[in-house]
Amino acid sequence: MKILVTGAAGFIGAAVAQYLINRGDCVIGIDNINDYYDVKLKHARLEKIKASDAAANFTFIKMGVEERDKMALLFEEHNFDRVVHLAAQAGVRYSIENPNAYVDSNLVGFVNILEGCRHQGVKHLVYASSSSVYGANETMPFSEQHNVDHQVSLYAASKKANELMAHTYSHLYQLPTTGLRFFTVYGPWGRPDMALFKFTKAILEGKTIDVYNYGNHRRDFTYIDDIVEGVVRALDNVAKPNEQWDGHNPDPSSSKAPYRVYNIGAQTPVHLLSFIETLEKALGIEAKKDLLPMQPGDVPDTYADVSALVKDTGYQPTTTVKTGIEAFVNWYRDFYQV
Repeated sequence: MKILVTGAAGFIGAAVAQYLINRGDCVIGIDNINDYYDVKLKHARLEKIKASDAAANFTFIKMGVEERDKMALLFEEHNFDRVVHLAAQAGVRYSIENPNAYVDSNLVGFVNILEGCRHQGVKHLVYASSSSVYGANETMPFSEQHNVDHQVSLYAASKKANELMAHTYSHLYQLPTTGLRFFTVYGPWGRPDMALFKFTKAILEGKTIDVYNYGNHRRDFTYIDDIVEGVVRALDNVAKPNEQWDGHNPDPSSSKAPYRVYNIGAQTPVHLLSFIETLEKALGIEAKKDLLPMQPGDVPDTYADVSALVKDTGYQPTTTVKTGIEAFVNWYRDFYQV
């Protein structure tokens, strides 16, 4: 298949692109390489793909999804079979500081993706949503059957908007769409703004780590390889209409249109202080902690019910937090030579 992967220089995007080319798919990867975090890491991810045995199956184009004319031309020039849309302005806290970045990338950019898929007859669009859409919800584990109308950050609201926009195109144009609500992805080649990366850097430099909500967080940490497996399984499982869908008792995760939304997580929430303790053991260094109150836009806990994705695709996460943290630490020490 010929597949467009947006955000191909990103953490998840680069890993998905590598997986797809390894199995023989032709991948066109795009990314605007913005400076939200160190661009050297983004370029290094791309160089890793280009140095791999399957590099001939990969083409990279520097482009932002918010660039309407360029995106339209890209879809016209390439007859994509499927699209994996992972490009987005990420980060809960940054959305408080720079909301316009989220409008441009996550809303305008997503319309450009939907329009390209619609006009060029793409067979399936898989896109990144987020566990952040659960917002003020407190019923655990989070289920796709729950109402998600109370977001607590603009980032989360933009991801909820993506789900609504996707359903509209599935309904109007019979475009099969699948949204994936990612739960705290971590692992080698990860994002520097995420907790594991920040903690590791600070601990190795002998600095104090900021632990918010006084450590009383639980997160459904999900290893990158398990995430990639789920993304590809979802991509291969083209969304279909739910013939039993009832407008009097609507299922939020499906529709009479070819539309699906899934959680994708490890289904094993870990207490933040336990997570830090595991990291300390992997590094062989005890962290100096500054216990702080919860930050605006954050939520206390995340916990994924992934039974729907398991049922429909056979997805089954297997990587323990201990194994995942050790793999990240080994990569970090090697990549940064520390």
